[in-house]
Amino acid sequence: MLLSIDEKAAKWFTSEFDVNTVRMFPQYAGFGEKHKGFTLAFSAEPPSNIGFTKEINGINFYVEGNDVWFFEDTETCLSYNDEINEIQISFKEKIVN
Repeated sequence: MLLSIDEKAAKWFTSEFDVNTVRMFPQYAGFGEKHKGFTLAFSAEPPSNIGFTKEINGINFYVEGNDVWFFEDTETCLSYNDEINEIQISFKEKIVN
């Protein structure tokens, strides 16, 4: 599991939510780019069973253990899109040799 978050995206989380901990999780809604019927969601809540964590600019992004399946074999990329003033999410499949 890989997670990349650009500098502008990290700043967006700080300015929008004023938090230092962000949970990333699959939410059943929409069409979903990676898993049909699921989209990536965020919440500001303390972890209970961390499956993955990454600290960027003082913000701890984490995934609970039971949500790791959504991120397996993928690099999840969060970037800030200046044109729409929002976070943009993309998924890059890992190349398996």
